[in-house]
Amino acid sequence: MEKDFLRVALRQNAIFVPDEFQSSDTITQPTLQLVSLLRSVGYAVNEPLLHALNGMTPTLQAEVIGVVNEVMGVGLNWAPLVKGWQVPTGESFIDHIITFVANYFGEEAGFQGPRLPCGHLIPDGTFPLERYNGCPFCGAPFQTSTKIYRGQGSKLKTLTLWRCADVEKCLENLLASPVALDATQADSLKLLLKHLPLPADVEIGVKETLVLAVDALIELGKEEETNRLFRSATDVLRYLWYKHTGQLQLVEPRVLINNARYANAHIFAPLDRSERGAEQKREKLKLKYSRKWCRRVASWLNELPITPEKDCEVMHAKRDMWVRMIRALRLSEFAKQDGFDKLSELLDRYYRQDYDVWQGRVNKARLARKPIETLSLLSQRPGIFARSLFSNMLWFGPDAVLESFERLLQSPDEQKVPLRLLFTLGMYAETWFDPSVERVARPLGGIMKTIPANSMLKLYTPAQLDNMKRRVRKLYTDALRRHFEILNTQHPITQHPNSIYIEPQLNHIPLAIGDRSTTVQDASAALQGTRFAVEGDAVRLFMQWGKGLPAQHLDMDLSCRIIYDNRVEECAYFNLAPAGAKHSGDIRAIPDQIGTAEYVELDLPTLTRLNARYVAFCSNAYSAGNLSVNLVVGWMSSENPMTVSDETGVAYDPSTVQHQVRVGESNLAKGLVFGVLDVAKREIIWLEIPFGGQTILTLNIETVQAYLKRLASKTTIGEVLRMKAEVQHLQMVENPEDADEAYTMEWAKDTAAVSRLLMGS
Repeated sequence: MEKDFLRVALRQNAIFVPDEFQSSDTITQPTLQLVSLLRSVGYAVNEPLLHALNGMTPTLQAEVIGVVNEVMGVGLNWAPLVKGWQVPTGESFIDHIITFVANYFGEEAGFQGPRLPCGHLIPDGTFPLERYNGCPFCGAPFQTSTKIYRGQGSKLKTLTLWRCADVEKCLENLLASPVALDATQADSLKLLLKHLPLPADVEIGVKETLVLAVDALIELGKEEETNRLFRSATDVLRYLWYKHTGQLQLVEPRVLINNARYANAHIFAPLDRSERGAEQKREKLKLKYSRKWCRRVASWLNELPITPEKDCEVMHAKRDMWVRMIRALRLSEFAKQDGFDKLSELLDRYYRQDYDVWQGRVNKARLARKPIETLSLLSQRPGIFARSLFSNMLWFGPDAVLESFERLLQSPDEQKVPLRLLFTLGMYAETWFDPSVERVARPLGGIMKTIPANSMLKLYTPAQLDNMKRRVRKLYTDALRRHFEILNTQHPITQHPNSIYIEPQLNHIPLAIGDRSTTVQDASAALQGTRFAVEGDAVRLFMQWGKGLPAQHLDMDLSCRIIYDNRVEECAYFNLAPAGAKHSGDIRAIPDQIGTAEYVELDLPTLTRLNARYVAFCSNAYSAGNLSVNLVVGWMSSENPMTVSDETGVAYDPSTVQHQVRVGESNLAKGLVFGVLDVAKREIIWLEIPFGGQTILTLNIETVQAYLKRLASKTTIGEVLRMKAEVQHLQMVENPEDADEAYTMEWAKDTAAVSRLLMGS
């Protein structure tokens, strides 16, 4: 239990100490050793945590450092292909051609040179073998090293104390979050639900969170508690699909099959496995359930709180998936049994299609250009009205649509419009109504794409479009003010806060809405758009993959794209030493269990001198398939010089790691942009852009630029907190100790708590 709680706490820059261990002012020798080890990997402890650590047993202290070491990759292989790779080896494309010819014709053709353990002959005069840890031709590593550097970091991350109450509060915030959880939050929720009961007084915020809660209850043998959680047949389908595919969203089978086809394609035709990969995915998606599962699902559907007619309408959107599920679960058979009357009526009406589809009526009225009927129907579903607001403003004109939507917001049913949707409207109005701006979108199960502006924008003048933006922003700010006024009235008079502290950095941190990341942040959680200041003249990217896997061919590539005003340049396996960057060599196979690593180092003075604008950090799966699960990428930065070993090439020091992420099991992409360096500002923007293709050459720079604009257009946490202070008449103070409410960067790292405060009811 403690290990899982330690993992969750570490993501919030904290250490969990059970309540039974009382704090002590007496510093013990094991505590000093623990603090020293934490410092060597980049962590410091505050005073309350130090006192709490004194009360822990040495066994539990060892568990703490064990979890930290595991998260930071201590004990894995960090040796790259090239020793002392900051000095180029001088290898060229010609060396690869000569080696290929030598291995094709063999020594009989007169080629001389050593034959490596992988079987390749390296002709004399080509690669300087004394500089390599493996084969320079096929990328197979022969030498590994688990030794790492320590203590080179110039900035330590301060760890705070978590007790049992903090863990329980974290669980409550995750369950009640009004926005979909990202991969880090979802993983934390799964870890916590393994050991903590589901709070009875917490209303689960979103359907994806509900799925995780149901799964935890079933795993713990508490199936009887799941019936109260399901609200519709779609919730049941979402859970079944999650168990079958690992996807919390209802990604269509054809999309998963097409993704598998694309992921297994190869630029070298003999290695192309696209059709085979698609067929394997098709077989894997076939449904087969035991009798126990069939009865379980039949009971869920039979006990749903909504009427069969309403359920049929909900099921209609995923009719193809439901038809397959009904057959696989043998629901028709259970519908004939006593006690399943509601299920029987549901299936009967569903197969006869004896139900009305609300969305069909909306589409019909919209296409017939009937604004009164369309808006009346949309007012029945405020959430869908909010999602389609912009397009309807162009379709019918802004006046009628906005007047109808404003009446809806001011009615007693206002709470039916999720505040997160109003935030989204306010965030994206500026770019959505600009006909010159391309937007980015991420379809279910897909990669990030750029889409052109709506063609109907051409029907309106710039002045009319500006007026639409202004009216949407006013609508959004008015709704937000009402939200904080309601929260203010809910405070007992004796508990009304009078002062507030807002850390200035929060003015640059965007709210997490619509950022369904597939990477897990084990070391320290951060919101997409967070900016990290570069601490020295070098930024060192790293990638480690293959942990826990047997030795095999598994080719993952670390690379970066340097963007200038009139050109781009790559630092990758095919261009190891462009101006301002160096690559550690291309490894294409992994050793047994301990993985392998690649590095790229960026020289900021050189990039500044060459007038580089941005550098995009990328990772790609060159091998057939998606990015390897548990692959870790990140970057290191320090004011102090960061060493590279001349003997092994190891360049990893956990104390210099600014940020790192781990690819989760729900990832469906072959490529990932995990950061962008703004060269002039010397800042790294953490973001996540999945893209397709085996190499960085498939990365669309316009997509990166559009995503940066999207992040820039988002409402920041600081902006919302300032509005809260204004509405609730709170005095701004400059010191967190002097404030009744203090909002700091440490608070913002608990993204579920942020969402619950700013967007919850």
